[in-house]
Amino acid sequence: MVIDTDTLVAKAKLLKSLIDDALILVLPNVWDVGSAKIVERAEFPIVATSSGGVAWSLGYSDGECISRDEMLGVVARISANVGVPVTADLESGYGSGAESLAETVLAALEAGAVGANFEDSTNGPNGRALIEIDHSVERIKAAREAALSVGVPFVINARTDTFAGGGNDSSFSEAVRRGNAYLQVGADCIFVPFINDINMIKDLVKEIQGPINILLGPASPAVQELQDAGVARVSIGGLFSLVSYSNVQTACEELHQNGTYDWARNALAHPEMNALMAMKDGET
Repeated sequence: MVIDTDTLVAKAKLLKSLIDDALILVLPNVWDVGSAKIVERAEFPIVATSSGGVAWSLGYSDGECISRDEMLGVVARISANVGVPVTADLESGYGSGAESLAETVLAALEAGAVGANFEDSTNGPNGRALIEIDHSVERIKAAREAALSVGVPFVINARTDTFAGGGNDSSFSEAVRRGNAYLQVGADCIFVPFINDINMIKDLVKEIQGPINILLGPASPAVQELQDAGVARVSIGGLFSLVSYSNVQTACEELHQNGTYDWARNALAHPEMNALMAMKDGET
């Protein structure tokens, strides 16, 4: 395994500092090199990947249907083509055991990523289910130890899926319990998706003893409102890729039904995209 430790350490420290900063960190998730370079050109300081976006682009459903090697192959291409730090959505870590998560961290570092989301739910016979908390804590601990073994402060965004499917009466308390347990064994940030109620988000900020990440969507509070509530980091998941696919769908309908091209009016010009892809890391 070849790891450029000095570069990765610097990028990991930058990512961590942005999470700890008073200004909220906004992550527009990408799914390929082109979208990553557009986000970098827009002067976002971090590139984050979307597991769903990557999976869909390669012909898989979201939900860890893609292999670790295929997912990290895309992450590696993105990392090699942008100058800013990359954090990857690596689903549940591609294996149920703690050792699997440790191996995924090392593979992510080899791919050039300096952070990752790891979910605490996994596929089962009845759909997604939460991993038992003690085992989930051991997985986060193993991930931290793997990063320390190569001297890189890999940024772990530990996701808890207690609100998945709408949640229940225990979702809040369980999110707090899991979040604080993950922080104690080395997580840097706690990702609590599927909530939009600003008062509940404020309560999570109070009860979880570390930075929290909220997933944005059309029903979410505005970024400024989330910053005022104390949220450290926000991400958009697969929304950029879904919007892109929606635009293709709309274009197909117009082209098929009318034979017209209004859908192309705001398209990036071919030379502009070519020039963007030709830029070296960090150029704007």
